[in-house]
Amino acid sequence: MTPVATLKIVFAMVLWALCFPVIVAGLEYSPHLTFAAMRAALAGIILTLLALVLGRPFPRGWRVWMTLSGVGLGATSLGFLGMFHAAEFVSPGLATVIANTQPLLAAVLAALWLGEKLSIRGSSGLFAGFAGIVLIALPDFLAERNESYAIGVLYIILAAAGVTFSNVMIKSIAGKVDSLSAMGLQMLLGSVPLAIAALVTEEPTTINWTFTFIASLLALALAGSALVYWLWFTALETVPLNRANAFSFLIPVFGLTLGFVIYGERLSLLQIIGIVMIFLGIALVHRRKAMLGNEVDSERPASQSGGGEV
Repeated sequence: MTPVATLKIVFAMVLWALCFPVIVAGLEYSPHLTFAAMRAALAGIILTLLALVLGRPFPRGWRVWMTLSGVGLGATSLGFLGMFHAAEFVSPGLATVIANTQPLLAAVLAALWLGEKLSIRGSSGLFAGFAGIVLIALPDFLAERNESYAIGVLYIILAAAGVTFSNVMIKSIAGKVDSLSAMGLQMLLGSVPLAIAALVTEEPTTINWTFTFIASLLALALAGSALVYWLWFTALETVPLNRANAFSFLIPVFGLTLGFVIYGERLSLLQIIGIVMIFLGIALVHRRKAMLGNEVDSERPASQSGGGEV
C-alpha cells in the first residue's frame, strides 16, 4: 500500500468519525429522511457537476449502471436511512460497535465475490479490531438497555449491511470508471428513494433553516459524503478491500480523541486496551503474509487484477 493510499484511507476514516455527531446536531432542525435526502442529493450534484466541468467520462454499459444503482441503494439509501434514524435511539458508542461489524461482513463478501482471501493471521486481525471496538463502547452498550434499544440496533444493522454490499460493488468497478462521476451518480441515484420516503412520511417544509442546520448539512454533504467517497473510491483502485476496510476500526479511536480534545472526556482502562487491540488488528491484517494468493495481483488496480465482474 502506497503512502498516498494510506493517507486517503485514514483521512476518510477521520471524516466518517465526524459524521455521527454532526448528524445529531442537525436533526434538531429537520426531519430525519429529509435531512438524509438533502445530504445525498447535494453531495451527488457537487461531484457530478465537478466531473462535467473537468470533462471526466461518464459510466457506460448497463452492468456498470446496475452496479452504481446497487451502490447508491446500499451506501446512500440504506446507509443514510439507518444512520439518521439510529441517531434518535442509540448512543454513539453502541452505534460504533454494530456499524463496525462491516469489515467482517465485507471480508466474507470480498472472498466470495472478489476473490480477496485472508489468511488466519489476517482474519485474526479483523476480529481483534472488532473486539477492540467492543471494549471501547462497552459502557454505552450496557447502558442502552431500554425500549428503543431494539429499534436502534435494527437501524444500525440496516446501515452496516448497506455499506457492506456497496463497498464490495465499489471495489468491483474501481479503476474501470471515473471516480468523480461514479460517486456523484451513485449519490444522486441513492437520494431518490430517500426523497420519496421523506415526501410520503414527513413534512419537509418543517425544516428550521438555522445556521447550525445549514453548517451541518454542508459539512455532511461536502466533507462527509462527496469528499470521503471520492477518497474511498480512489483508494480502492489500488488497495484490496479487506486491507482498506481494516482501517475503519480507527473510527471509534478518532471519536474518542475528539471527545478528549473537545469535551475533556477521559479514557478508561477498557478503552485504552481497546485502542491497543485495534492497532494490533490493523497490523495483523497488513502483515505481508496476511493476504493469500498473488500479492502482486492484489495490489494492481481493479481494471488490471481481474477482480469481481460487474
